[in-house]
Amino acid sequence: MEWNFQTAEKLAAALRAGEVTSAELTDEAIARIERDDKAINAICVPDFDRARAAARGTDRARARGEDRPLLGIPVTVKESYNMAGLPTTWGMPPQANFMPAEDAVQVSRLKAAGAVVLGKTNVPVGLQDIQSFNEIYGTTNNPWDHGRTSGGSSGGSAAALASGFGALSIGSDLAGSLRTPAHFCGIYAHKPTLGLVATRGMVAPPAPPMPVDLDLAVVGPMARTARDLTLLLDVMAGPDPLTHGVAYDVTLPPARHERLGDFRVLVLEEHPLIPTGSAVRAGVNRVAEALADGGARVERHTPLLPDLAEAGTLYTQLLVSGSVARFPIDAYEQLQTRAAGLSADDQSLDAARLRAMVFSHRDWIEVNNRRELHRHGWRQLFTEFDAVVCPITPTPAFPHDHNPNPLERRIDIDGVEYPYFDQLVWAGLATMPGLPATAIPAGRSPEGLPVGVQLIGPMLEDRTPLRLAELLEQKIGGFQAPK
Repeated sequence: MEWNFQTAEKLAAALRAGEVTSAELTDEAIARIERDDKAINAICVPDFDRARAAARGTDRARARGEDRPLLGIPVTVKESYNMAGLPTTWGMPPQANFMPAEDAVQVSRLKAAGAVVLGKTNVPVGLQDIQSFNEIYGTTNNPWDHGRTSGGSSGGSAAALASGFGALSIGSDLAGSLRTPAHFCGIYAHKPTLGLVATRGMVAPPAPPMPVDLDLAVVGPMARTARDLTLLLDVMAGPDPLTHGVAYDVTLPPARHERLGDFRVLVLEEHPLIPTGSAVRAGVNRVAEALADGGARVERHTPLLPDLAEAGTLYTQLLVSGSVARFPIDAYEQLQTRAAGLSADDQSLDAARLRAMVFSHRDWIEVNNRRELHRHGWRQLFTEFDAVVCPITPTPAFPHDHNPNPLERRIDIDGVEYPYFDQLVWAGLATMPGLPATAIPAGRSPEGLPVGVQLIGPMLEDRTPLRLAELLEQKIGGFQAPK
């Protein structure tokens, strides 16, 4: 049997039944990587010797009667996670030789659950792009079209899963970095509720791995099925044992419903700050039709929806102000001069980005207060709805664009060009208020590229969008391997 594209759930069952060993699964995965990854370049740091040793160890553990959630299952890990014995660079050439002393908390949880780590997957420089390329490890290609990006910043993980390189992966998401690669590569990913999953050890080198509560950013699971996302989230969820974990345990509430027909869903396909391309619009509508056909209550409008234009601006301001907070003082002063030259009438996202680069603490507090109002608005919306279906980005995967100045890049939406980073507003819809969001495959573009959508759920009710994703997978199908 060919195991590389089997789900983690099926691999776990086969391992328990003695139909295959972890050593065999690991050897088969490594053989596939060695055969196919030259064209994809997803696995930037192989760890095959240790993987084989770990696989043999899990087989011995199973023979002793042990059984853990991921025992013997081959997985990959985003390069940005610390792993003792392997470099962590975040694609930054000055950190090419940085070697962390200990595993990130999520790598430790993977290993404790019995997973076999095949290696680390490629990322963009500093995790700050919608593509995955850097001078150290090169460019990761989309498995469906090597001339296009696999997405970023978890693009290596998404490409690895689409190519059959391991059954699961872990990534991170600040600006759609789990969801966008899933959308571009035709797989599943889940952005957890902010703070649900400990992030220690997923830190830019050479910074120490401190248990910091991040704003906006999360870490989360990637897989080829919705059920596998839930399996991996259960391994990852929970506070850091150095902080809240001293006193708190996590018990996520069950999904609000088990049947598709019981869900109340708001469908969004238009954003006031950027158009939705025809291929993505078709994907959203395909999901909406499946929901309606399954008996779900589907609405297209509600007065409870927070203002999307303000949400996009607030997200941009919070994202950018945090990203540039450590800029050198001379660069900061130059940005102040540029921001002062903006017209008061300029309310574009480009202007919002520039102003946010020089925010005062007072400015940030005011934006954060506006965010709290949006969070309250979402709480009210989720009294009437169980989930929101909407795009992840306006287009399928776009051609590689390595212009060194990303502000000069453009995204083509049905023949019209828009600023490259404006496409982030859809990802920011869930990120700004800290809501959970599950990315699912929703069909193919006319060119045959994957198209995904996201299912946004209520805060800390992560099982609700995950269950809806599972039901939709049964209704419209899910992952398909690239031909």
